[in-house]
Amino acid sequence: MESSSYADWLTEPLCVAIEEAAPVVSAGADEADAARALPPSTVQALSGAGLFTMLLPADVGGTPHRPEAALAALSSIAFHDGAAGWCSMISTSTCLLAGFLDTEVARSTFGSATAVGGVFAPNGVGTPTDDGLTVSGRWQWGSGLAHCDWVVAGVTYDGDKRVTVVVPRSDVKAHDTWQTVGMRGTGSVDFEMNDVFVPPERMIPQLGATPKSSDSRVLLPNFSILGAGVAAVALGIAERAWSETVHLANERAPQFSQRLLAEQSSVQSVIARSRARLDSCGGELFRSVEAAHHIVEQGEKVPLAARVRIRGAAALVVEESAAIGTEMFRLSGGAAVYDTSVLGRCLRNLSVIPQHIMVAPRLFETLGRHHLGLDFESSMI
Repeated sequence: MESSSYADWLTEPLCVAIEEAAPVVSAGADEADAARALPPSTVQALSGAGLFTMLLPADVGGTPHRPEAALAALSSIAFHDGAAGWCSMISTSTCLLAGFLDTEVARSTFGSATAVGGVFAPNGVGTPTDDGLTVSGRWQWGSGLAHCDWVVAGVTYDGDKRVTVVVPRSDVKAHDTWQTVGMRGTGSVDFEMNDVFVPPERMIPQLGATPKSSDSRVLLPNFSILGAGVAAVALGIAERAWSETVHLANERAPQFSQRLLAEQSSVQSVIARSRARLDSCGGELFRSVEAAHHIVEQGEKVPLAARVRIRGAAALVVEESAAIGTEMFRLSGGAAVYDTSVLGRCLRNLSVIPQHIMVAPRLFETLGRHHLGLDFESSMI
């Protein structure tokens, strides 16, 4: 296992799982980028190692990984391929929703799936029927839809009622919209439903839902875990950029110089500073989630201050990861500009992740209002 800001947070079972999947994930990275979806070999490796379902509640067939360890695993997967780490993150975080379904329904959906995904944004409209809802709508950012068995989607009905519906992948039409700068292998396409029937047992209220699972992880705030997961992926990609640059600096001398990059004091300073930045912000991300997990293990809800801490750490990790990815690209010179360079893909991927609403820079304004004692909208924190 590579040395990194997240290595100490990994448990032995997850180390074994990642070591099993990593060679296949690495080998499939180019194909994923070109095809704009994970290749079947990568999907099979991640699924077989349990890396799509790390937060699936134990009472519906999941393994009780600690959430901070699961996040570290996401970073490690992303080190080998950012798109694979992202798809694992989407499925893993979505699996927490299984804890809000009746046990048998959860087992027959989330518990039986290779992977799950979807979008929480309530872009769909539901029409009540005598025995459920018929749902229509179109959603963006359906990451990994090609390998998901079940899809979740946010829906509004009766004016202001909001639910997340769980539907089979066969009820969803994908639109090939994912031509992007980076994160190409995630296949984050638009998807659509037209008059899809959803029974009540596959609906989860978006506000005030009551857990039906005894797994304490279900009490973790969904948006906090999603934001932390996005950040964990960014961290893994930045770690790869840093590692590649260290390797290159010990092998390459710039034009018109007889000294290796590693022998130049300016390079030494950038490498040391970026190492400290990754260790510092990454450590705070995992510690903040660990603290929240301790709270839910006592059967309590995570308070706002703890949620703000997670979201702030996540946003900072993404900001620093993107900056360090750019620094590593520049430091590596002309060698980084070719398609054969991992650094180019790292740069492209790290330019896309900060656009995600869970970690976008404007989040700091919202969190700043909390720290200043001002009113703010906290339902998505």
